[in-house]
Parts: sequence; structure tokens; C-alpha cells
Amino acid sequence: MRPRTRRPLVLVEAATLLSGTGNGVALVALPWLVLERTGSPVAAGVLAAATAIPLLLSSLFSGTVVDIVGRRRTAVASDALSALSVAAIPVVDATVGLTMPVLVALAVLGAVFDPAGVTARETLVPAASHAAGWRLERANSVHEAVWGLAFLVGPGVGGVLIATVGAVGTLWVTAGGFTLSLLTVALVRLPGADTPLPHDRPAGIWRGTLEGLAFVWRDRLLRSIALVTVAVVAVYLPIEAVVLPTYFVDAGAPARLGAVVMAMSAGGVVGALAYGAWGHHVSRRTAFVVALVGACLAVLGMAVLPPFPALLGFAAATGLLYGPIDPLANYAMQTRTPERLRGRVVGVMTSAEYAAGPAGYLLAGPLVERLGPETAFLVLAVVLLAVGAAAVPLRALRLLDDEPLHPPSPEAVALPPTRGPLPLGQQSVPPPFST
Repeated sequence: MRPRTRRPLVLVEAATLLSGTGNGVALVALPWLVLERTGSPVAAGVLAAATAIPLLLSSLFSGTVVDIVGRRRTAVASDALSALSVAAIPVVDATVGLTMPVLVALAVLGAVFDPAGVTARETLVPAASHAAGWRLERANSVHEAVWGLAFLVGPGVGGVLIATVGAVGTLWVTAGGFTLSLLTVALVRLPGADTPLPHDRPAGIWRGTLEGLAFVWRDRLLRSIALVTVAVVAVYLPIEAVVLPTYFVDAGAPARLGAVVMAMSAGGVVGALAYGAWGHHVSRRTAFVVALVGACLAVLGMAVLPPFPALLGFAAATGLLYGPIDPLANYAMQTRTPERLRGRVVGVMTSAEYAAGPAGYLLAGPLVERLGPETAFLVLAVVLLAVGAAAVPLRALRLLDDEPLHPPSPEAVALPPTRGPLPLGQQSVPPPFST
């Protein structure tokens, strides 16, 4: 019997936490550095826009890179390149002097490499879950909770470090996070983690990406989840990034914005973990629909702009209720995609979310300017609830409760057939088998 071990799963999640925390630190350090050097909010906006477009493009192709190079090698290379690009900022500042074009160029380089690492680590989760003997939903929930925790802790750490060592010095911590992440993920030993066999690799970056796009579009469940997620992200992200900041700045209470965002993030971490622990007691389709509609209702509660304690409660409820969505989307990708296409499908689904945010910003800005943040918030919340309600009758979501079309882990191929259906939520976790 092959012994179960949680070591690969712990290593994958440790790398996710380290890399995500590094990105969370950079999320506050880079804009702060721009504002510190230029005093211009426009320059900070230029930096954000300059990193967003390459991020969208690189996320689309990142999965193909994973399927060509291999999961572990891609994760290591991505973290190494990200660490070098971030570390170059303080080095350039201390030597030849840091200019705005150089800062933007280095920030863009750092952003370009991130999606490949994120995709590579996510594609390692099914095999790590199998090695640990965990239900796949539980492993996905932990993975998403760790990712959320990283972006909950990272900005706070970044703020403290900026106050103590300055924005430039803080970037060394980001580089250190990426370095520790690559050292950690390099220790992962799992089936499917190494370079794919030649006949499993895509013919090229472009053809491989098109193959991933076509696969997602042909699969009813993946297509439905992608479209629902794109719609939700396009409506919700402008609320968090445009409407709420405008409202709290106009109210003269910018500090409350951080509390609201943290409440949503903390709720998301708890919601993901709660689904991993108890979600198998309900059908996946039910969990997805209830989580989506419930989160949309909580956002509508926020949009009424109740007293601040109630607003915080609705914010936490939004994250808590939405917590199962990403683990369920991961489960769908992992169990409906052949092993050789896993990276490409994850990359395509991720890039769709990246594309939805900027599209929503373009619509939300004029809406806030014309109607004001209070009315715009209510309008967007109603639209978001309509998106959630429209997902309820989707018949494709029932496919979430079907048995996996493809083994989520390479080792699962060797399993003997089971006698009758496995318990709900456990189809993806085989019993130990002989070698």
C-alpha cells in the first residue's frame, strides 16, 4: 500500500502563502513608492494600468506554459523571475537612480510572471490532495483560504514595513517571499509535477492556448461557470475598487474602507474553510447557487449603506457566503479536464476573470460620476443580484454533482473500479491502492 502523506500539500500551500503574501506587500508598496516619489495619483494610476494589461495577456498563455514546461519547473521559474524583477527596484534605486519609466517596466515584468506561478501551483493541488487522502473539495477550500489569507495579511505587513523601513526597503520582503516560495515548491514531489511527456505537450503557445479556449467553450459546465464568474467579477470589482473608495473618501472616513475590505477578505477565508469542512453534506450545485445568491444579497445589504457596524457585518457575510465559489470552480476544472490540458484550462478560466475587472471599471467610473457613489452602489448591487438569480436555473450547474469525467490525479488512473457510487463529495478521493 502506498502511504498517505500531507507533505506535498503542505509544501504547495506554504509556497502559495509565501508568494501571495509577497504580492500583497507589493500591492501597497509600489503605489506608495510612486506617490512618494511623484506626488501624483495619476502616476499611480498609470502604474496600475500598465501592470493590468500584461497581466491579462500573460494569464491567458500561462496555462500553456505550464503544460509545456511542467508544473514544478514553471512555479520555480515564475517565483525566481518575480523575485529578480522586484529586487531590481531597490538595486536600481541605490545605484543609477529610479525613474518612473524604469519603475513601471520592472513592475510590469514582475506582474507578467505571476500568473504562470499561480496556475502551476493550482494544478498541483489535485495530486497533493490525492497523496494526503483528502477530499478534493477540502483541498481546494484550503488552497483558496490560504490565497485569501495571503492577501489579507500581505497589505497589512506592507503598511507596517513602509512605516519602518520605507517603501523601497519593503520590496526586499516581497522578493524574499518569492524566493522562499520557489525553494518550498522545488521540494514538491508528485506525479504529474515534472515535465510532460512529448506527446502530452501542446504543439506551441498559440495553438495550445486555442485548444484550452475551445475545450472550456465546449464543456457546458466550465463555460457556464466562466460566464457567471466573468459577470460577477465585472460588476463586483468596481464596487470594491471604485464605488467604496469614492464613498468613504467623500464621507471623510478613508480608514473605514480598509476595515470593510478586510471584513470581506476574512469572511472569504472562513467561508472557504467552512465549505471544505462541511460542504460535502449538500450537493455541489446547491452549494454553488446558495453561495452565489447569498453573497449577492449581502452586497445588496451593503448598498443600502446602513450604520457602519451593520455595513461591516454585511461585508463579512459577503465574503463568507462567496467562500465556496472558487473551490467549486476549481473542482469543476480538475474533474472535467484531461491531465494534459489541466494547465491550459486553469489559465483560460483565470484570464477571463482578469479581463472582467477592467471591463467593469470602464462602466463603473462614468456611473459613479453621473449618479454619485450611493446611487451607483445600489444600481450595481441590483445588477449583481440579477446575475446571481440568472444562474439559478442553469441546468449545466447540475453537472457539478456528476462523477469526474477525468481522474483529478495521475495516480487515480491505477484505481480499480468502485462498487457502486461513492458518498457525495468523495468521488474524487480514491482509497489507498497497491503499487
